[in-house]
Amino acid sequence: MQHKITPTPLSETTGGDTIQENVEEKSIMRERRIGLAVFVKNIKSARNLRKFGNVHFISRRLNYVTMYVSADTIDQTIDRISRLDFVTRVERSHRHEISTTYNNAKPDKAKEFDYKMEEHHLLSIIKGEQPVE
Repeated sequence: MQHKITPTPLSETTGGDTIQENVEEKSIMRERRIGLAVFVKNIKSARNLRKFGNVHFISRRLNYVTMYVSADTIDQTIDRISRLDFVTRVERSHRHEISTTYNNAKPDKAKEFDYKMEEHHLLSIIKGEQPVE
């Protein structure tokens, strides 16, 4: 006996009418986060930092925790974390302040030459000619 599988409409599974509406809802729901480096005295108590944000990494050797917290309440969170007795210092990440658009990006001449040679090689193979090395 075979079971017949009936597909469910997108609006029933995701709650929205279209995929575009669902993408917009998720982008609105995503909050802006800022990274923190929290230096601790002992690693066992570092687990208590989970209630302040998302713990990304715990370094056992260097005794620090990298975590992400909400950008809306960053100052209050840093203040509350730095008051904890097992925390030695808290540093804010400046990664979000760094520009990632490069205006004067110059292409590498050697890479351009390699791409042209590869393109020429592929075209000669397609045409049926013997490629020249």
